[in-house]
Amino acid sequence: MSKQAVLGVENAEFSYGSTQVFAGLTFQLDDARTALVGENGAGKSTLLKCLLGELTLIDGKIIKSRGLKVGYVPQDIPEGLGDLTVRDVLEKALPQDDGSEAWKVDVMLDEIGMSWETADQTFGSMSGGWQRLLLIAAAARLSEPDLLILDEPTNHLDLGNINTLESWLDAETRLPMLIVSHDRAFLQRATSRTLFLRRDGAHSFSVPFVEARQALLQRDAADAGRRKLEEKEIDRLQKVAARYRVWGIKNDKFDKRAKATEKRIDRIEAEKTQVYVPKARALDLHNGDIGAKAVLRLENHAVMVPGGGRTLFKVDRLTVGAGDRIALLGINGSGKSTLLNALRDAFDPEAQHYDKAAAIRFNPQCRMVYFDQRMAHLPLKVSLIDYVRQAEDVSLKDGMALLAKAGFPAVRVTGPIGNLSHGERARLVFLQLKLARPNLYLLDEPTNHLDIEGQEDLEAELERAEVACLFVSHDRYFTRTAANRFLEIRKGKLVEVEDPEDFFDAQTSGF
Repeated sequence: MSKQAVLGVENAEFSYGSTQVFAGLTFQLDDARTALVGENGAGKSTLLKCLLGELTLIDGKIIKSRGLKVGYVPQDIPEGLGDLTVRDVLEKALPQDDGSEAWKVDVMLDEIGMSWETADQTFGSMSGGWQRLLLIAAAARLSEPDLLILDEPTNHLDLGNINTLESWLDAETRLPMLIVSHDRAFLQRATSRTLFLRRDGAHSFSVPFVEARQALLQRDAADAGRRKLEEKEIDRLQKVAARYRVWGIKNDKFDKRAKATEKRIDRIEAEKTQVYVPKARALDLHNGDIGAKAVLRLENHAVMVPGGGRTLFKVDRLTVGAGDRIALLGINGSGKSTLLNALRDAFDPEAQHYDKAAAIRFNPQCRMVYFDQRMAHLPLKVSLIDYVRQAEDVSLKDGMALLAKAGFPAVRVTGPIGNLSHGERARLVFLQLKLARPNLYLLDEPTNHLDIEGQEDLEAELERAEVACLFVSHDRYFTRTAANRFLEIRKGKLVEVEDPEDFFDAQTSGF
């Protein structure tokens, strides 16, 4: 970004009707790669629309240098591109549409290793991951922006695609970016500056996400410490003023001292340190309780292609115990989710005993739940309170309390689930799973829609609750943090490995 290329906001405020999204927001982007981080509902998407001119601020102003060209890649693939060829989609990103710059597409295709034959295929025939990567490459390399905005660029990318995206971004050293993402490992590797969007404003740190998050938490702790000392001093002065007022009945000088002390209290109150209090919205898991050590055993089990006869891989022997948090590692199509589905289908909650000769054997005390990344089972027309009350022994009062603790205000719980964001839906699903009192969780991409605070809540809960868990995730940070065992699908076998790093590093993708 040149010295004249500026983008930011000053005292920005935006509301949807009577609902305030953000207020008093001030920041300015520089020539760095900036991560924009905030919890679900903090207003990140709304802020992007304001910066792009799609929405107008209620108050404050957009700071933007004259002639600044901003590139933008949204979360979702734009409609109407599927029937175009890949080459046609790329050419749409060129500044000139008269064909004079078509050679730039050929140069880019060569740089990213795509053959001309592949470029002549329809865009819709490409995988969702490659569609997304191609739009990012076109925005960065062909449209010639002064600054690029990427909204959740790793959404629905597998590890190979994420590694490819990171290498592409590494090569684009000239281009400043604003990147919105909940992928902590990606932010740590792809950005050098972090901007936190919260209800108390924007907080900027000139370091990557992990260091910035630590600095923000330390700042919050320091503010809380100062506030505690200020409250203590106010309490002391109030007691002093009270004594002076009593003594002032007999001596006017004490009355004057009381008034001076009260003015001092007013000054401290006016300048009192503001302490950020996060919105209460717990993500809780049920405490695992099972008498035996083993929750689940697999022996000589073949994981098959759904509806077909081909074997994807074999499990010679696997024991899952209470407290085991197992990450399933494998390339796309290797059968990770297929194994989770097989376990889900094999579980019969009505059965009292399980066949000791079966390839999949559950402890009779096992209570299993399954998180589906698509959340396809959610009844979108049902209200939040009615959905929660479907669980056993949940009264109206209990349901209201549970939803409030999970961060859903009373005014929303009678509305349909379909009105919730995907992140809010994920939190609702976890609440419903908890009410089944499980001791075994099967989680398929559980962090896809959770914000960073939600991901941290889930990590902490998995460790605290001592439940057994098998999960599939493309989130490297979550995998490293949440798991204490790692199983990799390798050459047709499920093998235990010490850590996931070799697997992560080996992931590549190609056309």
